[in-house]
Amino acid sequence: MTSLRMAALGPLCETHAVRKAQATLALDVTSPVDASEHLVPTRPIPGRPARPELIAHTLLKPKPLSTAEGRALLVHSIAHIELNAIDLALDAVWRFAAMPDDFYTDWVRIAQEEAKHFMLLREHLVSMGFDYGDFPAHNALWEMAERTKDDVLARIGIVPRTLEARGLDASPGVKNKLIGAGDHRAGQILDIILEEEIGHVAAGNRWYRFVCAQRGLDPLSTYADLIAQYDPPKLRPPFNMGARRLAGFDEAELAALG
Repeated sequence: MTSLRMAALGPLCETHAVRKAQATLALDVTSPVDASEHLVPTRPIPGRPARPELIAHTLLKPKPLSTAEGRALLVHSIAHIELNAIDLALDAVWRFAAMPDDFYTDWVRIAQEEAKHFMLLREHLVSMGFDYGDFPAHNALWEMAERTKDDVLARIGIVPRTLEARGLDASPGVKNKLIGAGDHRAGQILDIILEEEIGHVAAGNRWYRFVCAQRGLDPLSTYADLIAQYDPPKLRPPFNMGARRLAGFDEAELAALG
């Protein structure tokens, strides 16, 4: 029987966006994990569709939400984040050996929720007369995955606890903009995403503290060191303190946001 970690490489390497999401949803979390298995991918990671065109994030310009194209562009950008989030979760499953079995099943379930989010957003895009790939996008999320590929502590410290936590902060404002522009379905989808992303960040917090404890590290000062070393995008207010508390950030961590 193929291990769960080996099976995760299938959707990770899949180049068709919808098939990637479908294959992720089909993963069986009850499969044996085989945490000690040494895996070597035989295809490029991650599998990417021919579209969207990936460009520097500084070249991406929003369009007025008063237009259908502007609303679709914003929904497309969120769908792109969710597709990248599938890859980020699956990459953690195959890449980092010798973690407890629950680590791998957590990240497969997270990948499956990200796949659900992508499918909801893509379905909404199609209902608007567009599709995933119709607009350019950026590669910043996967670039951070590459930079943190050699250390599980860096990966979970920077990706879920920093980049995904930024999504908790941004979600209410994005939702209000889309609803204000008349896109109530997008608002409903963002509510689903926010509720489940809290759980994803919570998993990041839980496993970050687990690895810190393993290594005898202080979580707060270690996080500051990781930020200095990997230089992710700076966190900016307003912060969604309620969502961050639900996701497991403690008061010292919230105070450090400034």
